[in-house]
This record gives sequence, structure tokens and C-alpha cells, in this order.
Amino acid sequence: MSDPLRPDGPKIIAVTNQKGGVGKTTTTINLGAALAEAGCSVLIIDLDPQGNASTGLGIDQDNRQLTTYDLLLGSADLQAIIQATDFDNISIVPATVDLSSADIELMSSEKRSFLLFDSLRQMQMDQFQFEYILIDCPPSLNLLTVNAMIAAHSVLIPLQSEFFALEGLSQLMLTVREVRQAGNPSLRIEGVVLTMYDARNNLSQQVEQDARENLGDIVFKTRIPRNVRVSESPSFAMPVLSYDGTSKGAIAYRNLARELIYNNKLVGD
Repeated sequence: MSDPLRPDGPKIIAVTNQKGGVGKTTTTINLGAALAEAGCSVLIIDLDPQGNASTGLGIDQDNRQLTTYDLLLGSADLQAIIQATDFDNISIVPATVDLSSADIELMSSEKRSFLLFDSLRQMQMDQFQFEYILIDCPPSLNLLTVNAMIAAHSVLIPLQSEFFALEGLSQLMLTVREVRQAGNPSLRIEGVVLTMYDARNNLSQQVEQDARENLGDIVFKTRIPRNVRVSESPSFAMPVLSYDGTSKGAIAYRNLARELIYNNKLVGD
């Protein structure tokens, strides 16, 4: 039973798509940065063994002694696991390649699907006063992704504006349904965001039309354009909003953050 005296916790969003290269990590980093710029306190959970969200926010390999793996196992204090970044209002739990073996090791745990849920819902989290937690999931529907969905309030799905974009989405929706039945009945779809969108390209327009016809209102109005600045910013270990705040990519992620905040106010009313 929930504690009526305990403050409302942060909104937890799993950013996921089992297809790689759809802009999942890019969206996690830059949506997080846009929410932070809007004054929200944000925690990024890097749940991808590639650790690209950690690298993209300037966390060197040398500074990843404690990682998401320790968070899942509850083997270290939250104060030690959660790291500040060089960017205002953004903290991170980094990842390393060690996380790739977690799937096998966690299978022996009786609560293997609820480890992240337990970690993020513990009382000690309250002191950080995060408003949003964004989980960058691995590009597969494995135990790590299931942990993210069990822990999350909602799922945000980046959808690349390319041929076969909608292929595989049905499997992801099926997984969401299974997670609802298995342990998180209130999990909802936060929305589908079109990424790498090129308005001059007929294919992008066709993908958008198909997505909106098939998925309706869950597709965000904001589209993330294919943008050189968005592509360049990770190599400088910063979000595009810091790298070039006037670029089309930065403007799009600000709009996405505004849309997400607005939608959540509507849900809360």
C-alpha cells in the first residue's frame, strides 16, 4: 500500500524500441536536456550496455565504477550510484558493457523483472526530488527492457521515418500488453515520436501518414528532423541543446518536451 504522506515521485518513462538506430538514445539525451532546460529535474537511467547515453552526457569510462548494474542489484548506495553531469538539472546512472551479462545473471533472481522497480521506488529516491526519470532501454525486448517497463509509468517509442518503420512496432505493443498483465497494469503509451524526419522526402511523409492513421493520437505532433547538429553533438559529449541551441534539432526537442509536459498536465487534471 502506498504511503499517503510520501511525496509524489517522479514520472518514469521508458524510451524503447527493439529496432536499433531509430534515435532512441538521442531522444533520451535531448528530451532530458529539453525538460531540464524547462526547469525540471531529470534523471537518465542508461540501461543499454553500449553506454551511449553515458558517453553522450560526458561520463568517461573511468567515472563508471558504479553503474545501472549496481542499481539493479541494490548493491550500492543511491548517493554513490547517481552522478551529476555538466548540465544543469540532469543526473545519470551510467552503464558499461558489464550490463550485457546482467540478463543471464538476473535470471536466477526470484524478482528478476522487478529489480529496477524496487530500486526506483525506494524511500531514498525522495531526497533527489527528480521530476522525470528517462530510461534508455537496450535495442531488444530482453529482461532489461522488461525491468524498465515494469518500473515505468509509460513508454515513449521513437519511430524512424524510414521504410519498415512500423514493422516490429506490433511486437513492442504486444510486449507492453504482456507487461501490463504480468506486473504493471497501469503502464501506458506516452507516445510515438517520429525521428530523422525529412519533410522533403516522400517516404518520411508516407511513414508519418501511416503512423497517424494506424496509431492516432498517440503519435506526437512534434517531429524530430534529420539534422546535422543532432548527429554531431554526441561526439562532443553534449546534448544538441548545448551544442547548438538554435538548430532545428534543438528546437524540435524543446517542442517535444513542451508537448510531453502539457500532455501530462492533462492526464493529471
